[in-house]
Amino acid sequence: VQLQASGGGLVQAGDSLRLSCVASGRTFGMNFMGWFRQAPGKEREFVAAISRSGGTYSADSVKGRFTISRDNAKNTVYLQMNRLKPEDTAVYYCAADPLPIVPGRAPAYWGQGTLVTVSS
Repeated sequence: VQLQASGGGLVQAGDSLRLSCVASGRTFGMNFMGWFRQAPGKEREFVAAISRSGGTYSADSVKGRFTISRDNAKNTVYLQMNRLKPEDTAVYYCAADPLPIVPGRAPAYWGQGTLVTVSS
């Protein structure tokens, strides 16, 4: 499975961005897709995940601001990020796994990162 993320960039605090991640290869069985992020000098952390049927869950730090969605026909997961804050600055990584993507457990597949920089 290959994951290709896109959509990062430089924005100001309060702005919005939408990240996309397209899965290719042996995607059958990738029931869960999600996003993690890694800020400079910090460990990679869970952001949000979604099941194939559309069930979602997210980190408390992004609830109410970030929305994860997916288009199964396109093997694509999205992360809509609203009201961005400087502390959201990080490299964002998409992930896929046959099993639930949860904090503290590395998913089966990682994509390359896309950098999001939020200026104050």
